[in-house]
Amino acid sequence: MTGPRTLAIDIGGTGLKMIVLDPQGSPLTERTRIDTPRPATPDALLAALTQMAASHGDFERTSVGFPGVVRRGVVYTAPNLDEGWSGFDLAQALQDALGRPARVANDADVQGLGVIQGQGVELVITLGTGVGAGLFVDGRLVPNLELGHHPFKGSKTYEQRLGKAAQEARGKKKWARDLLEAIDLLSRIFNFDTLYIGGGNAKKVERMELPLPENVRLVDNVAGLLGGIKLWETPTGA
Repeated sequence: MTGPRTLAIDIGGTGLKMIVLDPQGSPLTERTRIDTPRPATPDALLAALTQMAASHGDFERTSVGFPGVVRRGVVYTAPNLDEGWSGFDLAQALQDALGRPARVANDADVQGLGVIQGQGVELVITLGTGVGAGLFVDGRLVPNLELGHHPFKGSKTYEQRLGKAAQEARGKKKWARDLLEAIDLLSRIFNFDTLYIGGGNAKKVERMELPLPENVRLVDNVAGLLGGIKLWETPTGA
């Protein structure tokens, strides 16, 4: 095997996922998952990630998808984690803790890097604890879209209608109806060539067998880890 091994990490509001990938993106270790610690402070997450990494053997670099606004490895928002993340340099902290270079980007952006074709306007939304989004034009990322906190249906936001709490409170049928309305609205806003739906609740969408448009694709949540390879192929990591 030639090329670096990548420790790919997906940080979510509910769970922390991790795997080591070879240069082609094939898994070298089993994917592991633990619940996101509460409170989800920087110190608590760093401790959990360091402990997880110890069971994954050797790797040369680290890639992280994070649920919030990230610029050059520094976290600016983390609405589903903890207020203490604002201004926290997660890339540097992980590099210090693990002893390998690290890159960090928004989780939906990383997932997008793992699934896009690089043709036309491609939109990625992730459905999990919250709602993430990544926008790509001819393969180039438009960073920090943060669609989940934009208005959707009156005084509510996309996250308040399509996040995990909304599904549990309102039921799957109303949640599915809102999702279809959101897809139609996003199509008219972005005129996307392809919309990819990922995240932990993408499997629920598949099981519901919703009448999705032909240019909408459901993608496996593992793309949030596989995109970690592509993160190292961008000039600044995001």
